[in-house]
Amino acid sequence: MIRQKNKPSTSTEPIFISQLVHQLKRAFLLLLLCNISFMGWGCSSNSPDEDIKKEEPGETPDNKDVSIIVTTTNRSMDLHRTGVSFSDKSNMSPSTITIDPSEKFQEMDGFGAAVTGSTCFNLLRMDKEDRYKFLKETFDPKDGLGYSYIRISIGCSDFSLSEYTCCDEEGIENFALQSEEKDYVIPILKDILKINPSIKILGSPWTCPRWMKVNNLSDLQPYNSWTSGQLNPKYYQDYATYFVKWIKAFEKEGIPITAITIQNEPLNRKNSASLYMGWEEQRDFIKTALGPQLEKSGLHPKVYAFDHNYNYDNIASQKSYPLKIYQDTDAAKYLTGAAYHDYGGNRSELINIHNGQPDKELIFTETSIGTWNNGQDLNSRLMADMENVALGTVNNWCKAVIVWNLMLDTSRGPWRDGGCKTCYGAVDISLSDFRTITRNSHYYIIGHMSSVVKPGAVRIGTKGFFEDGFIYSAFENTDGTYAMVLLNKNSSSKKITISDNKKHFVFEVPAKSVVSYRWAK
Repeated sequence: MIRQKNKPSTSTEPIFISQLVHQLKRAFLLLLLCNISFMGWGCSSNSPDEDIKKEEPGETPDNKDVSIIVTTTNRSMDLHRTGVSFSDKSNMSPSTITIDPSEKFQEMDGFGAAVTGSTCFNLLRMDKEDRYKFLKETFDPKDGLGYSYIRISIGCSDFSLSEYTCCDEEGIENFALQSEEKDYVIPILKDILKINPSIKILGSPWTCPRWMKVNNLSDLQPYNSWTSGQLNPKYYQDYATYFVKWIKAFEKEGIPITAITIQNEPLNRKNSASLYMGWEEQRDFIKTALGPQLEKSGLHPKVYAFDHNYNYDNIASQKSYPLKIYQDTDAAKYLTGAAYHDYGGNRSELINIHNGQPDKELIFTETSIGTWNNGQDLNSRLMADMENVALGTVNNWCKAVIVWNLMLDTSRGPWRDGGCKTCYGAVDISLSDFRTITRNSHYYIIGHMSSVVKPGAVRIGTKGFFEDGFIYSAFENTDGTYAMVLLNKNSSSKKITISDNKKHFVFEVPAKSVVSYRWAK
């Protein structure tokens, strides 16, 4: 059994007349709820002195029209599953959100986290049964949260067990998967694929092999360093072959690669494994080498440009990086779209890029929590991460949302010198027993999306209720269900009515909570 650390619950319901009236009112409501518990409602108090029932992610209430998952910042509801029935009363509520399936936006690819070398190392230190239970709770599309997209590194990342590429000996004929892939990453990916065979996998390189690097594109002097440097144009074809060989090597292991980005954080020279690649370089590499070689090999992964920050690391010449590549039709024809991180700038840049090239896709591929932003404090992070990362990117046209490390340990590792020593995982596992798991905000925000918004869903329009502190998005799934994810940032609860123009239901959204809904048409 995976044990989870929970913070004490704190009541956030306002006191209207006096503390005595407040307590009498709650006692009456509790009695009423207990008497109708056969309808599927819980019978537990939100009192700080009492235990709140923690339901497993796969548990779903019976005989309810609408499945609901709720998480509050105080953890009084922690991925709590409940449900409501459609109302048979006429709806006159001013707090009604009406979905509009006729207004369609992007089709969704999925939601997930990075399965780094560090993540795989930690997972493999768990007991086999505990590991399976965690992976099932996370990735199972029916009985779990249904994470549907993961990101892995092509070669090492800053959360690998060592610095390496798959061709450290000069000569592309020396390409081979390394021990980190064979002993850690591939076994975990195979475990995940058994649970969710439809999982999408995105690969991103942190650096090319060092023998392909030069100091700059003028001097073209060898640059034997993991950090910084640029790709020597004379090795464009070899590096394109490197991508082809990597994809085929994973396919040989039974692991299909859905998509790739060309370079993780191409404007970041300081990462422990990194490669600088301005938009002109990326454009030329795509159109002269990578695109043609993928096409010739019969491989058809989605290919995303950029994979870096909204503000282009404040390098003026690199502003609108993807749009500049799209202007070259010979490069653009090989690109599916662009990927973004949020370590600088504002997500409004997603709108700018979408409006500049509406036929190209957008995905969000990395964000971190850590000691610098109170990453383990759900009261601090859940609201902000849901607003800015999950709903914020989706409502700005992203088809996929992927956060950084799925699992780190309680020392925030393993990490390497030069990498992040202050990052938390979506979950953190205790070094003392490799069983006790602490869920952090990133685990919740992805789970709230992936549990109800399935791959292939289309984001649809909404109208009606709008109030400060409420943010939401609605979707139509391919299986004939609707979904909505709603954030209440306010310190008070509110009854919200949701209508699909044929049916409606009412649910009291708790203070400072995230609520996910799913119901049949």
